Amino acid sequence: MRRLAPAALAALLAGCATTYGLTLMPRDSGEQYFGEAVSSGSDEAEVTIAIGERTFKGTWVVSRPPPTTGIAIGGGFGTYGRRMGTTVVVDAQAGTDAKALLRAADGSGLRCDFRGVHGAGAGSGTCQDDRGLTYDVQIRAK
Repeated sequence: MRRLAPAALAALLAGCATTYGLTLMPRDSGEQYFGEAVSSGSDEAEVTIAIGERTFKGTWVVSRPPPTTGIAIGGGFGTYGRRMGTTVVVDAQAGTDAKALLRAADGSGLRCDFRGVHGAGAGSGTCQDDRGLTYDVQIRAK
């Protein structure tokens, strides 16, 4: 049993890591660029994006909005008098966003906002470079 514990722990920790493929397209052309984000299961991921001769590197940091709460009440009147329904309280995350600040070796920067990341399997977002050019981004778990 003691021999199995380290193997089970390693398998559990390996399952938490997720690699995402990033596809970027600038809004001034149909050219595509690619990148990768590797999350170790925490609220951060190491991000690398190659655009032309530049390779941008940095991290994204996940931010979770506070949960939203909704209440549903049902009821009605019928043949046998009044009937009351049930009350349901629902707490749900409104999605998961991330902000990435990336930098190339020449000092240029790329700022990215991602939506639907961290365990969702897919998401989207935008990046903007120092010149103000915006890139649309697709995110897919590999």
